Amino acid sequence: MFLALRELRFARGRFALIAAVIALITLLIGLLSGLAAGLSAQSVSAVTSLPADQIAFSTPANGKAPSFAQSRLDEVSIAKLRDAPSVTSASPIGVAQSSASHGSQHFAIAAFGVVPGGPIAPTGVAGNEVVISSGLADEGVKVGDQITIGTKTFTVAGTQADAWYNHTPVVYVDLVKWRELPEAAGAAATVVALSTSANDNRDALQRDTGTTLLSTSDAKAAIGSYSAENGSLSLIRWLLLGISAVVVGAFFTVWTMQRKPDIAVLKAIGASNTYIARDAAAQALVVLVVGGAIGMAVVAGLGVLLASVVPFVIDASTTLLPLGLLLAFGMIGALVAIRQISTVEPITALGAAR
Repeated sequence: MFLALRELRFARGRFALIAAVIALITLLIGLLSGLAAGLSAQSVSAVTSLPADQIAFSTPANGKAPSFAQSRLDEVSIAKLRDAPSVTSASPIGVAQSSASHGSQHFAIAAFGVVPGGPIAPTGVAGNEVVISSGLADEGVKVGDQITIGTKTFTVAGTQADAWYNHTPVVYVDLVKWRELPEAAGAAATVVALSTSANDNRDALQRDTGTTLLSTSDAKAAIGSYSAENGSLSLIRWLLLGISAVVVGAFFTVWTMQRKPDIAVLKAIGASNTYIARDAAAQALVVLVVGGAIGMAVVAGLGVLLASVVPFVIDASTTLLPLGLLLAFGMIGALVAIRQISTVEPITALGAAR
């Protein structure tokens, strides 16, 4: 790496410029990743945190995908799921987007009807007592307060860690009381959370119960806003990664063209294409690492501030993973540009320089 480090030292301005561009791209990718993860958690955390491995939906008409908004299960279907040999636990859940009021305050909420004392119900849910998520508690609703959902008044018995559904805080309600809400539309439950045994046959279980099963992870796609929102942000991130490869490739293409006389001298004194290419690749990696590290450090700092204002997640998936992808895409662009080294002819290049 002698030549690479020497050029980095003597062409500090050029390399500082490309490192700054890489840092800005890293900043954009990191912020988008953190925001996408935050929005995803605020859309699906109440579903992904369920202690179950599968979610049973009513089978949609016309081959459409299952949806929490459209699913309606009756008592017969719930009983079939509960009695299935491969099912070790079946917990019906009512899901309805509604509104709640506390004094003069009004909130959009997701009412989750659960069976009191069941594996899904937080401690405190029973009769007219409900448990609210911390998102609603942040709005000033406290334990002991009364809230109104629809025409029913409930007492807040406890709070639950962040539980969100479709960007609205969750309120856990006794399933019997949930069925009395207008949004329940007469359904016994919306879905059933299942824990199944190792010998589970999903196809047979779906056929016998007339339901459609999705894993807890796949059930995220059944939430209306999740797929479109997550898809849009993911597309932007991939476009930024592609841009990073183009930017790095363009920079090193120009740099390699400017270095042709120097490369010709190195070849004339016996340096191989492999040696020169390896040196140039190391140079590109140093620039990418420095620029990427600076950009991600800024992301981590801004993320701490943003997390208190907007849904933002800082973890390995939103920092280290995007940085690794950026380095990989950037190196691909650099290696494409470095291929030009093999086309440099020592005699021709040296003659053109005189």
